[in-house]
Amino acid sequence: METSPGGRGLVLVVEDEPAIVDLIGLYLRRDGFSVLTAAEGSAALELVRRHRPVAVVLDVGLPGLDGIEVCRRLRADDDWTPVLFVTARDDEVDRVLGLEIGADDYVVKPFSPRELMARLRTVLRRGTGPAPGPLVLGRVRVDTVTRRVLVDDDEVALTATEFALLAHLARYPGRVFSREQLLSSVWGYAAHAGTRTVDVHVAQLRGKLGGDCPIRTVRGVGYAAEVGR
Repeated sequence: METSPGGRGLVLVVEDEPAIVDLIGLYLRRDGFSVLTAAEGSAALELVRRHRPVAVVLDVGLPGLDGIEVCRRLRADDDWTPVLFVTARDDEVDRVLGLEIGADDYVVKPFSPRELMARLRTVLRRGTGPAPGPLVLGRVRVDTVTRRVLVDDDEVALTATEFALLAHLARYPGRVFSREQLLSSVWGYAAHAGTRTVDVHVAQLRGKLGGDCPIRTVRGVGYAAEVGR
């Protein structure tokens, strides 16, 4: 475990390969972040609770408590700190599982440090973007000032990515967006990253919002938000 000074906030790097820890830490510090590190899952959970980082860069293949379980426990504790998975397995099942339990994004080893930093900056922007005011879609209220989503008076906990996707669609009610357009606008990268990512997050929103979810599937095209739902 180590820390270093930085003005953009503290990032926890959870990785058991020292060379990868050093590489990620180097780029984080260059970008102005403080760095905290852990080599296994149990320590990572304790460090998140104690230090409240702005994000967690989390290796999936940790010894003992793996990254999937770390993320699952954070979300079960209602901790929605942005999580960026690092995985050695370029397998859709693994990636989809990570997104389904609440990860915000992922990179696959071997990865470009510049790509990882770009993904991390995008995830953090989702949590601090411009706030034009509350957006109302039927019984769903998306408050972009407080970053809360309410169904009537009941708050629904969303990840930063889920919130960003819902807010983006809600800003343009009735407009149909392709999956590629959503990847570019919300995730900040091109369609080759995999449009399945969009489908998984829409499914997560529907699971959390139930019958009140305002997102409509436009077959063969993409998704749109409906005011009247």
